[in-house]
Amino acid sequence: MAPFASLVREIVDFPKPGIRFKDISPLLADGPGFAAAISAMAEPWRDARLQAVVGIEARGFILGAPLARELGVGFVPVRKPGKLPGAVIEESYALEYGTDRLQVHRDALPAGARVLLVDDVLATGGTLAAAARLVSRLGLELVGGAVLMELAVLDGRRHWTSSAPLLATLRY
Repeated sequence: MAPFASLVREIVDFPKPGIRFKDISPLLADGPGFAAAISAMAEPWRDARLQAVVGIEARGFILGAPLARELGVGFVPVRKPGKLPGAVIEESYALEYGTDRLQVHRDALPAGARVLLVDDVLATGGTLAAAARLVSRLGLELVGGAVLMELAVLDGRRHWTSSAPLLATLRY
């Protein structure tokens, strides 16, 4: 595992009993560790001829914006409802109890633009899958997905229906 992985701390019984939460706050607070994580996430995509990184609110912004800078491309935010001005498209997805929605600007990028979808963690997979559907509805070319970490025991990868690769820098 990458040296910066030691900066991800585990918090037992958060947010509820039985959960072993992987907290990236110490990683984000460590300049060299954060830089190493962004560099590691960027490496597989350096020659992908991307036009933008699409980051999912909120921690996908924290990772996606510096990743876009590292790759020399633009950044497009995917947000929760009511946060974006102008015309948006929306996608709903299932949660453990209920549903949620994601939105992106209709005119975020021209059709055919090559994008990388980024989030912090692949857990149950619903959020990433909904964002991938938004990318598709915009007519963008999904080159791949990148997450800092995957919680493999939750099998969220089963919801990734794209033929594009989905890469996790750390896997638990």
